[in-house]
Amino acid sequence: MRILGIDPGIGSTGYGIIETDGSTHNAVIFGAITTQTRRPFQVRLLKIYQDLSKVLSREKADIMAIEEVFHATNVQSALKLGHARGIALLVAAQQGLDIYEYSPLEIKSAVVGYGRADKTQIQAMVRFLLRLPEIPSPDHAADALAVAICHAHRMKQNYELRITNYE
Repeated sequence: MRILGIDPGIGSTGYGIIETDGSTHNAVIFGAITTQTRRPFQVRLLKIYQDLSKVLSREKADIMAIEEVFHATNVQSALKLGHARGIALLVAAQQGLDIYEYSPLEIKSAVVGYGRADKTQIQAMVRFLLRLPEIPSPDHAADALAVAICHAHRMKQNYELRITNYE
């Protein structure tokens, strides 16, 4: 199964596709879509839409996992983040992907085992779990891969729960 992970942002939207059998994960592609701050907002959203669409036209995914909007102290930042998330959700819907959303706490817990893990711990575990030679760059790409890994772990847990409940 191929899982597209998204770390949304208006300045930089991280993406990463992993292939997983539930236990072993491999990175297929990852990166970040960056937009120029001086460009009009709608042009920045269009760039995210176009670039994410290109990624999915080159590399197919079965499911999309995306980070939920966190509670930001700056309302404007939260609104802009919501717009970027909306674009990613639109692209996923156009591709016919099922969408799963995870909070930052859920992602950290699934990847590191600790909900208050810092960025360096998450990046190190992403590198370890995907058996990469170095930490994925840029940071938003590593975060997107963490979202995809989170979903892979959740899928496996849910599958094991169903098996246990039927026995």
